[in-house]
Amino acid sequence: QVQLVESGGGPVQPGGSLRLSCVASGSTFRFSFMGWFRQTPGKQRELVASITTGGTTNYADSVKGRFTISRDSAKIAVNLDMSSLKPEDSAVYYCSFWGWGTTYWGRGTQVTVSS
Repeated sequence: QVQLVESGGGPVQPGGSLRLSCVASGSTFRFSFMGWFRQTPGKQRELVASITTGGTTNYADSVKGRFTISRDSAKIAVNLDMSSLKPEDSAVYYCSFWGWGTTYWGRGTQVTVSS
């Protein structure tokens, strides 16, 4: 069984920074993409950023220039460095690994941007 465990969420003031981390453990599994999604009450989960096993990145327009996704192949981990945070970035952030017909999700970590 595969487990994805997120860490690094919490409260932060507007303009501040946070780093989210996600580490995979458990059974050996294959994937092509790693990424971060976010969701607020009443809205669909949206892709924030993704990175392929080859290192190609993709970002939502709303976070370009502010968020950076990176991977740690040795630990099967993916990070999301968030800066210049805005109140509208507040959400539950979910880590995901997907590809080869399967998607794995973490349980989510809350990010709250507020003064």
